[in-house]
Amino acid sequence: MTASVGTVLVLWLLIVLAGGIIAGRQSVSIRESWADSLSETVSSKDLEKKSASIRASMDRLAPRGNYIIIDTGRNILFLKNGDRILREAVVSCGSGSILIDPSGQRSWIFDTPRGVFSVTSLLRRPVWIKPDWAFLEEGRDIPTNLNDRAERGTLGDYALGFGQGYFIHGTLYTRLLGRNVTHGCVRVGDDDLEYVFDRIRIGTSILIY
Repeated sequence: MTASVGTVLVLWLLIVLAGGIIAGRQSVSIRESWADSLSETVSSKDLEKKSASIRASMDRLAPRGNYIIIDTGRNILFLKNGDRILREAVVSCGSGSILIDPSGQRSWIFDTPRGVFSVTSLLRRPVWIKPDWAFLEEGRDIPTNLNDRAERGTLGDYALGFGQGYFIHGTLYTRLLGRNVTHGCVRVGDDDLEYVFDRIRIGTSILIY
C-alpha cells in the first residue's frame, strides 16, 4: 500500500512538473506570439503611413483639369479629366525610321517623344514650315528662302504644339490612322482633333508613352 501511494505521489509530482514545463512553454509561446503580433501591427502602421504619403504625392503630381494621354504603341489618344475619359481617338505616331543626310553629317530618327509635356501653342489653320529633312526625303534641294518652306493644309485645321517642333495635328491621310507612320508628330482625325482642341488650353498636360 505504501509503495502504491509512493508511486502515485511520484506520478503526481511528475505530472505537476510536466504541467509546469508545458505551461511555461505555452507562456513563452504566447509572449513570442504577442511580440510577433505587435511587430506586425507596427509594420502595418508604417506601411499605411508610407502608402498615404505616396498617395498624397501622386495627388499633387496628378494633372488638374483636362489632360491628354497618348499611347504610341497602340496609336490611341485619350482626353481625360481625372479618371474619366472624355474622348478616345485613333491616331498615328512616329514610325521610328531613320533618315541620313547624303552628306553623312546629319541624321533624323522619326519617333514620337515619350515623357511628360504640356501644350505650348494652339494654332488654327496652321502653316507647316518644312524642315530640312522634308526636302531631303523628297530628293529636293533645301531652300534658302523661308517662304519656300511654308506649306498650307498639311497639318489640318488645328495644331497643338508641345515643344521641339512636335505637334498634335490634323492629317490628309486619315486612312493611315492607327499606324506608326509619322515623322514624330501625332496625327488625329478632324472630328476628334476639334473636340480635343476646344477643351484644352496652353499649359494642358500631355503624357506620352
